[in-house]
Amino acid sequence: MNNNKSIQVKRTIIGVDPGFAILGWGIITGHDINKIDNVEWGAITTKSVDSIEERLLKIYNELNEIIDYYKPQEISLEKVFFNSNAKTVISVGQSQGIVLLIAAQRNISISQYTPLQVKSALTGYGKAPKKQIQNMLKLLLHLEDVPRPDDAADGVALALCHMQTQMSLS
Repeated sequence: MNNNKSIQVKRTIIGVDPGFAILGWGIITGHDINKIDNVEWGAITTKSVDSIEERLLKIYNELNEIIDYYKPQEISLEKVFFNSNAKTVISVGQSQGIVLLIAAQRNISISQYTPLQVKSALTGYGKAPKKQIQNMLKLLLHLEDVPRPDDAADGVALALCHMQTQMSLS
């Protein structure tokens, strides 16, 4: 029987805003951007007094625990972009590498988006200010408050961007 209705599959997506001091994450579960059943968020923080190795290990261990708990089928990761501070780019790149490693180890599909792509997907304007993105999160997800810290809000925005992008491709 073919009634031309597309079957919508419920999916769980984790969005990750890679960072060294703070890695923000957001989980959405739903059929599409208009039918989100659940949203969770948080941040993994590391201490500047700890060694690079200890900080990366903490990110690796805690992100694995989050993935074990929520079991996302897809990861949406912010692309590292050019920054005038080379130290920041390197540390964010190391954090991003941890996320890529976890995805490869678990065979989880991963997509990467620039901040411009995230802003465009959620607001239609690639140069939208952070406040506008946060207001869209509240509106689309029927939240009373914006996810905190900002890095967690970015993680949720990345997950929504991925869901929106995948919907437009199907």
